[in-house]
Amino acid sequence: MFGRPAPARDAEFAAFVRAATRSLSWTAYLLAGDRDAASDLLQEALLRTYLAWGRVRDGEPTAYARRVLVNLSIDGWRKRTPIPVEQLDGVERRDPQRGVDDRDQLARMLAALPPRQRHVIVLRYLDDLSEADAASYLGISVGAVKSATSRGLAALRTQYSLSEEGERS
Repeated sequence: MFGRPAPARDAEFAAFVRAATRSLSWTAYLLAGDRDAASDLLQEALLRTYLAWGRVRDGEPTAYARRVLVNLSIDGWRKRTPIPVEQLDGVERRDPQRGVDDRDQLARMLAALPPRQRHVIVLRYLDDLSEADAASYLGISVGAVKSATSRGLAALRTQYSLSEEGERS
């Protein structure tokens, strides 16, 4: 069925998982905005990548897995009710005296964005995709990517400015 003996196929996939998990985990976390949801998202994406391994292993399996992550994330946010930004204020805040982990702060700021803006920002700036590639992953036009990028970056700038003002006072 897969064209290779199962042990060889499984060994190839295991090597892929070891090489790609860190990057894919970070992408999943930023897309989902929550560690548990990101873990579920990553597991499902890896399962689907494994099932398609015979087709994708010789191409770009990381790109395939990333596309699955994005699609699963989009499917998930279509089914969920948005969390009001006010509820995110107390989520996983660290003591300002101990310093704020930049990654944690970025994840919280991204979680406050609408899903499309969050997805575009993650794909464009954290996964370093072009506008055209991000548009292809999300199934939207390049113009929609540009618009979501502009709005998302403006919202992140505002959030960052507000957090900086809060730290100074």
